[in-house]
Amino acid sequence: MEFKQAIVIRTDLGMGKGKIAAQSSHASVTAVEKTQQQELDWLLEWKNQGQAKIVLKVNSKKELLELFDAAKKKLPTALIKDAGRTQIAPGEPTAIAIGPAPEHLIDQFTKHLKLL
Repeated sequence: MEFKQAIVIRTDLGMGKGKIAAQSSHASVTAVEKTQQQELDWLLEWKNQGQAKIVLKVNSKKELLELFDAAKKKLPTALIKDAGRTQIAPGEPTAIAIGPAPEHLIDQFTKHLKLL
């Protein structure tokens, strides 16, 4: 069984490359911490397989939050809200991460999304 982590970024915010990298990192680390608490075996297998990640995009806050709400019912998931220090208003959702988890479970929520 293959494992991966999916990171999903909002494109409607017009974030710069550095901001996207930072928000992606926050999402990834937070979701890894949740996976460690909820599904340690998944985390260990994902690490053994090389820590595969995919970065995807959504076009709106609504789309991001709907995806988060659906995925969090079944998988370790993290929602990142900006601190408001640079480009984005405080508390604005910018990214989510799903997993690490079995690839087929993540794909149930993300297969319709495009790569960033």
